[in-house]
Amino acid sequence: MRQTWIDHEDQLSVNRQCELADVSRATMYRQRTQSEATAPQKDLILCSLMDEEYTKHPFYGSRRMREFLHRCGHVVNRKRIQRLMRKMGLAGMAPGSNTSKKHPKHKVYPYLLRGVAITRPNQVWSTDVTYIRLEKGFAYLVAIIDWYSRRVLSWRISNSMDASFCVDCLEEALREHGVPEIFNSDQGAQFTSHALTGVLKREGVRISMDGRGRALDNIFVERLWRSVKYEDVYLKGYANMAELMVGLAQYFSFYNEERPHQSLGYQTPSQVYKSAQGGGAKIVDKFGAAVVDPSVSLRSTTVSTTATATPEPTRESGQRCSAACEEMNTA
Repeated sequence: MRQTWIDHEDQLSVNRQCELADVSRATMYRQRTQSEATAPQKDLILCSLMDEEYTKHPFYGSRRMREFLHRCGHVVNRKRIQRLMRKMGLAGMAPGSNTSKKHPKHKVYPYLLRGVAITRPNQVWSTDVTYIRLEKGFAYLVAIIDWYSRRVLSWRISNSMDASFCVDCLEEALREHGVPEIFNSDQGAQFTSHALTGVLKREGVRISMDGRGRALDNIFVERLWRSVKYEDVYLKGYANMAELMVGLAQYFSFYNEERPHQSLGYQTPSQVYKSAQGGGAKIVDKFGAAVVDPSVSLRSTTVSTTATATPEPTRESGQRCSAACEEMNTA
């Protein structure tokens, strides 16, 4: 009975807990060694549950996730949830302390897209990384999309969160589709790394990064992750990286070439990307005109009109919805 009082993840050392509970340390360590074989499988179950819940409610942090798991019948302390969320690269999309981890030596760039109308393909590209669960493990998926058409330009999967697979994804997009005017990402260490920003600087691309705690700054990629998981990953339950590679290749081909997109007037992303008609995007600026560097103009590819930042009308200043918010509810 007293052995159940010992918590290996508590701040109090196991040695001290055993002394207070009058329990042999050798007994506790032996039991833990025997149970370690089943721990990875339990972690996979918890990760799968948290992955689905986070896709539905990306604003859930470790506290709400703990309550969700308790309701599912899994008694887990917050420390374990925090560890698994860090492993998956998940963080609640809300302002707060330490909601994201960035490299202390990497430069963070300002957000350039608030209030800017996206009027043509290759004006703005965007990227992000998400967690993909497997039958016996997990993988990370990075993708680059064109904001105007929502087309997936390139993607990569990896079993680690290093920057190399993100750089490979960017190089392929540049090689196959040309050079964008602005490239937007979050402040993650993969995207602030010298390897990735060096490629963008080499091609003369302006770098934009989401503000901390601003979930809507990269809303179009977040909406893509929701589609990928609910329309493919959760339905098929991939067992390994090989199956995931084949399955995602089929899904992204379907997404670009066949799947009608509601916000594009039920055209496909590839149709809009190639024709440069029927697309567009804008993150509404609720705090005044966006600051745009006048010394660097946006290069026009198909339309001569230069995208400029426009302040939101005063009569709409109290509204909390925008085209970006509607994107979360449309496919």
